[in-house]
Amino acid sequence: MRFLAALFGRRARLRWLHLIIGGALLMPYFLVGTVLVGMAGGGEQLFSSLPAQFVAFGLALPMAAVTGFFALVRPLSVAAARALCGVPPAVLADGPARTRQARVRTAGWYTLHLALGGIISGATLALPPFAVAVIALPFFAGLRETWLLDGPEALREPWALALAPFAGLAMLLALALAAAVAGEVLARRAPVLLGPTPEDRLAAAERRAADLAVRNRLARELHDSVGHALSAVTLQAGAARRVLDRDPEFVREALTAIEETTRRTVGELDSVLGLLRQDREPDEEGTAYGPGLDALGGLLAHCGVPVAYEREGDPEDPGVVDPVVAREAYRIVQEGLSNALRHGGGDAASPVRLLIAVRERERELMIVMENPLGERPAVARPGGGRGLRGIAERAVLLGGRAEAGPYDGVWRLTARLPLTTAESTGTADRAEGRR
Repeated sequence: MRFLAALFGRRARLRWLHLIIGGALLMPYFLVGTVLVGMAGGGEQLFSSLPAQFVAFGLALPMAAVTGFFALVRPLSVAAARALCGVPPAVLADGPARTRQARVRTAGWYTLHLALGGIISGATLALPPFAVAVIALPFFAGLRETWLLDGPEALREPWALALAPFAGLAMLLALALAAAVAGEVLARRAPVLLGPTPEDRLAAAERRAADLAVRNRLARELHDSVGHALSAVTLQAGAARRVLDRDPEFVREALTAIEETTRRTVGELDSVLGLLRQDREPDEEGTAYGPGLDALGGLLAHCGVPVAYEREGDPEDPGVVDPVVAREAYRIVQEGLSNALRHGGGDAASPVRLLIAVRERERELMIVMENPLGERPAVARPGGGRGLRGIAERAVLLGGRAEAGPYDGVWRLTARLPLTTAESTGTADRAEGRR
């Protein structure tokens, strides 16, 4: 039963179909080969001469190999091999063949597929009718007179006619065995000839790294935006609850701040989740991840902690600070305020001090934030806090640096970012090219 399943089971039938497709693909090349053989003087006996047909077959294979060098042959071959050959998808390469090595391998596979497919297809077309006729010889006298009229006398013997059905079945079994062997050969060669080359693996690793970087960046955005909003809303709601009966005006202001904070955060959350749903990069202006320094006023007004804001230069001018840097600076300030809310001891008498300075000479944007230490320093939360780590990552990715720690009785966060980055410069160049 296992032997019959190997010859006629679903996998064997799919591989047989794959071989017949290879024979169909071979036909245009074979026809060109027959034309060449006919031009060489063998046209009259071409379709009755088996050697002439083999010559045409031999001429067709080099032409098929040349076709295999086209880049798009590989994805088509991979799709067929995955669907019909029973090859695990993970061992086959994705995408067109870009390198010379990949194209050579693809050409080898394409030639092998068409060669084996041509042989099996030809046998599939010719052998079953002949085998059926052989099986029917003992039962039809007219068939015997037609077939055996000029044949050897031995074929007319009773014992030969008795064995004819078995001979016909053996032919069909041999055809199925040949198709199964050819299909197995293709299945074993597919990972070698259609598998990823070292360049393909490197490109796939780079794509995974880029995708991971984008997802990590989106995760930082969600952490900073939502984390800050929750900290601010929790603080404001708690303060409003404590003075609910004594100071209605303060409660009204707190509820307004909660409303503004949640509305802004919902917009930012929708933007980031939209990028995840669409599985695409942010827009080329670099603003799809969130607001920049021009939105800092709204953040400071409703952050839940008093802030003394100073600035030097014009950090909100996109001609001075690139949008990419401004966006990251906004997130750094936001995370600094979140730390002040969670761990600081600030009040109206000792507000958070924020300084944002544009240093033209050093070509850098400096952010300094100080808040009282309170009972606990503003450190990353054990077991998963990513606030300060995220700030450091943002600064390093831009080519800057950030540091935080106790300083002269306060907690100081300092970040130095370049006014321009390679990402911003590339975006500007692309935009100029479009114009």
